[in-house]
Amino acid sequence: MRTTQFKVLEEVSLNNPIFIEALPGIGHVGKLAIDHVIDELDATKFVEIYSPFFPPQVLVGEGGIVEDMKNEMYYLKSAGADERDFIFLVGNCQALAPEGQYELCGSILDFVESKGAKEFYTLGGLATGQPVEGTEGRVLGAATDEEIIEVLKEADIEIRSADGGIVGASGLFLGLGRLRGMKGACLMGKTPGYFIDAEAAEAILQKLAILVKLEVSTEELEAKAEEIREMISQAQQMEQEMLQRAMGQQAPQQAQDDLRYIG
Repeated sequence: MRTTQFKVLEEVSLNNPIFIEALPGIGHVGKLAIDHVIDELDATKFVEIYSPFFPPQVLVGEGGIVEDMKNEMYYLKSAGADERDFIFLVGNCQALAPEGQYELCGSILDFVESKGAKEFYTLGGLATGQPVEGTEGRVLGAATDEEIIEVLKEADIEIRSADGGIVGASGLFLGLGRLRGMKGACLMGKTPGYFIDAEAAEAILQKLAILVKLEVSTEELEAKAEEIREMISQAQQMEQEMLQRAMGQQAPQQAQDDLRYIG
């Protein structure tokens, strides 16, 4: 394989679809949110994407069966209050090298434009390095133009301003889409960045649902967030217990070390 390949599973005609990117990234925030939408609204997979720019590996699943590195596209027709069509981009990886990101994102934009897409959203996580409580005030946004910025503000999304870039597909789609005259925004969920963050996914999905007028239950995401909170609590408790034991074992040795330096 020398170039990115699009395996079309179903030929489908779409009417001015909204393109939504949710590839794996920090906290898997966007991926978790859109995987949930796909399941909840029963979206249909119609494209598989394979590329030499994906990691040179396979994933090993249940029973030792391997899964290729790939991206996938799903569609919905006449969904939500405005009865819009949608294209969702998900997958198990992003392209590796910078030139791979440019080639792959460009090819994907070629494809979705051929389906009539002129509007898009990209979803990702914004690492804070520390715990983030709740879902309120957790989503930041950036956009291709001032008009979309105003739309984000109306949805009570905080605008990210002059504090760094947006790395990976979520940022690159925004830049390349703007060059093509497409209108779009990136929604970023604040997350510690070191675990799969269902709470951040819930927050970002709530805002996306407002913007594109989709009704999606977040009940399962809330349950997942609770599971993760319990897991983190248990991990923190174990860490504290281990630290206390370590300090207890270290104290006599520390006292000996201190005596060596008294003189």
